[in-house]
Amino acid sequence: MTDPVSRPSLSWRGAARPAAPAYAALDLGTNNCRLLIAMPTAQGFRVVDSFSRVVRLGEGLAASGRLSQAAMDRTLNALHVCVDRIGRRRLRGLRAIATEACRRAENGRSFLRRVEHETGLAIEMISTREEAELALESCAPLLRTAPGSGQSRALLFDIGGGSTEIAWVRLDKRSRPELIGYRSLPLGVVTLAEQFGDDAFTEAGYTSMVRFVCDQLRSFEALHCIGREVAAGRVRLIGTSGTVTTLASIALELPRYRRSAVDGIALPSSSALQAAGALRRMGRSGMEAHSCIGPDRARLVLPGCAIFEAIHRRWPCDAVMVADRGLRDGMLLRMMRDRSAQLPMPPFPIPSLSVAAGMVPSA
Repeated sequence: MTDPVSRPSLSWRGAARPAAPAYAALDLGTNNCRLLIAMPTAQGFRVVDSFSRVVRLGEGLAASGRLSQAAMDRTLNALHVCVDRIGRRRLRGLRAIATEACRRAENGRSFLRRVEHETGLAIEMISTREEAELALESCAPLLRTAPGSGQSRALLFDIGGGSTEIAWVRLDKRSRPELIGYRSLPLGVVTLAEQFGDDAFTEAGYTSMVRFVCDQLRSFEALHCIGREVAAGRVRLIGTSGTVTTLASIALELPRYRRSAVDGIALPSSSALQAAGALRRMGRSGMEAHSCIGPDRARLVLPGCAIFEAIHRRWPCDAVMVADRGLRDGMLLRMMRDRSAQLPMPPFPIPSLSVAAGMVPSA
């Protein structure tokens, strides 16, 4: 255990000289530890530093109900890196959150106390509702309604490691998107990967995953009658997760991932489903070798595709808007807005790219 006397100090607290106009947001999830440091701009913010590491905090959690010692040690190592990066800057604000793994684990709160003791970083365990709200906050600039589009609703999904957040949203071009209802499914790419194991790479196992997730969505559909709005063409489907950005990368045949190429594009659902099929044909070894996936994520991709396919099967929109933004973006925008009044929304339309339905890589 790190000597508490030598733990890093976070220089944004009580800084002796005026703080730089920068903010930091840290998201500790089931699979990843992510940090974003940014400065506000007229369009939102400009990233000045970022860090992401696969820590697998929720590894084995579904079976044991607890965070393992190895997972906590890996995560602490990553958090020490984050604290070091935070400590190099004088910030106006910092927020750090933990999500499903810490919510679900018996020792989740005690682990966060240990984190604060060893690093000085206070991490807040947020509710599933706030998780959905932060995802919506991050995607709000992409949800401005186009004049004459007829879209008055959005269905936003965020596929995480331990849970999947579904948000049903009211759109109005005169105001910010409004959350009508939300559902947090207690399943994500890590939990499905552990539940289905190697079967996830078989056609039968993949079909079972899709059916399993579909069943989890039935009650949300019964409550909000979303299918009726989808059939009338009034719903915009938007996804924010590694799953949808990976599907977009495969559909666009990118040699390596580029955020600027996928964030904000309208990806035809047919292209997304064909990309999922291409990934299934690659198999695990093919995904491990793919520059947009790699060995750390290969076992998680098909569970994510199954969740997306289940969402599309339940609510078959013609296209999915791809958002490479998440909880950190939502936290940053919230902190900046609360600190310096309303941040202006980008003017409509957001630059986007519609992908031809046939653009998928060959198997």
